[in-house]
Amino acid sequence: MTVLILAPEHDLTADRMVAHLQRREVPAARFDTAWFPQRAHLAATLHDGAWAGTLTFGERCVALDELRSIWYRSPSAFELPPALSPAERHWAAGEAKLGLGGVLSALPVLWVNQPSRVADAAFKPLQLRVAAMCGLAVPETLITNDDTAVRCFAGTGETVSKALGAPSIREQNIRMTAFTHVLDDADLDDLRGVEATAHQFQRWVPKDYEARVIVVGAAVFAAGIHAGTSETYVDWRNSYSDLAYSRPCPPESVRDGVVRYCREFGLVYGAFDFVVRPDGCWVFLECNAGGQYGWIEDAIDAPITTALADVLAAGAVP
Repeated sequence: MTVLILAPEHDLTADRMVAHLQRREVPAARFDTAWFPQRAHLAATLHDGAWAGTLTFGERCVALDELRSIWYRSPSAFELPPALSPAERHWAAGEAKLGLGGVLSALPVLWVNQPSRVADAAFKPLQLRVAAMCGLAVPETLITNDDTAVRCFAGTGETVSKALGAPSIREQNIRMTAFTHVLDDADLDDLRGVEATAHQFQRWVPKDYEARVIVVGAAVFAAGIHAGTSETYVDWRNSYSDLAYSRPCPPESVRDGVVRYCREFGLVYGAFDFVVRPDGCWVFLECNAGGQYGWIEDAIDAPITTALADVLAAGAVP
């Protein structure tokens, strides 16, 4: 039985997993959806209510009915034939998603995580509600495109602005990142652009340090992230080289809450971000169902790859 890894062509975390499974002598096939349809071929047939067939790419030919599990690592977008017109490309991309994605989704295998579950879990307002329902502390939050609402919210306490989705965009071949930003008087005096789309504003949470919590099934791994500069104190993504790490023990309520949260969303894996206040309270910020863990694993020497490999190799959550 084979583990199918859907990941970008260049992904160090996927490299790590492939090597780990190879050491266990667990068959693994790594596939980037960008290879379809130009560098990969699907031939799947429905017979007696079950899908069978092959996915072929390079020198690999994977039998669909021999898959044990699928690890979804945010693979790349389909690369379609360049001769297609824009309308044809739009249609072909939809057909590729519904065809290849539909066949893989129909297989009776364990997903880590199923793409539709990942999509559901991406909505930050829903994340916050579910986290609160699971007993986790959450910050007061405003979602709006109205400048009056922003000023009213910020008038009752220190406020930060945060992206609702991907924090970066690429424009003219330059990547620009929207880090968490503490609003000041100048920001509130000039809120032009707020009306253009939805924005997330949250109450600033005083912090002792931040934590990334990785959930794999029922296993929970926590890393404390300690800022070394004023910039990383607001958003540790500003500079990884200015961070230090620890291995705290989350309160039982947090451990139970994150496992329940994953169960509510149908997730096997989740990467959670928390602020740990000076009084010791852990405050949920967000959960990325496909969040990175490789550098955390190294920083705190936690067996996260081993835990993931256990699940993928078994095709079931312990």
